[in-house]
Amino acid sequence: MIKTLVASLALIATSVFAGPKVEVETNLGSFIVELNQEKAPITVENFLTYVEDGSYVNSQFHRVIPGFMAQGGGFDSKFNRLPVNAPIKNEASNGLDNDAATIAMARTQDPNSATRQFFINFVDNDFLNYSVTNPGYAVFGQVIEGFDVVQKMAQKPTRSVRGMRDVPLEPIVITKIQRITE
Repeated sequence: MIKTLVASLALIATSVFAGPKVEVETNLGSFIVELNQEKAPITVENFLTYVEDGSYVNSQFHRVIPGFMAQGGGFDSKFNRLPVNAPIKNEASNGLDNDAATIAMARTQDPNSATRQFFINFVDNDFLNYSVTNPGYAVFGQVIEGFDVVQKMAQKPTRSVRGMRDVPLEPIVITKIQRITE
């Protein structure tokens, strides 16, 4: 009975995020994200567009807040805003929650304004989830390997730069990002 329960839970856990995988290499180390194409098809396609065109390379995690999240993908190492494609529809009502180790799209106050910036949750951030009164932030994958590397980001001291708060003192840069196959 216990073996069946454990096997069932393992199957459920692997099926929630079964989809394309992306390896992200940073100057702190690398991690692998598994994307959920079934529940967030628009968001996954959008993210993979930036992965495949190489424009995330040399971008930085420009906002890191311990006990919350690390946000990146929108600025180069000199804080120049990177080019964006058209904003996408918010898929936050897809049933995926902003739990620890998940990746979600950043956006402005307009729920349908996400373009290229994303964030990785350090902890469960329930207040970012979709509800009747909250448009939420669309989760589209989960860090399945190297979450310790992501957690290292939270340990870095931060400062303010050009009106942005919580900027790592030493830039955390994406040096390589690619879709991987197994």
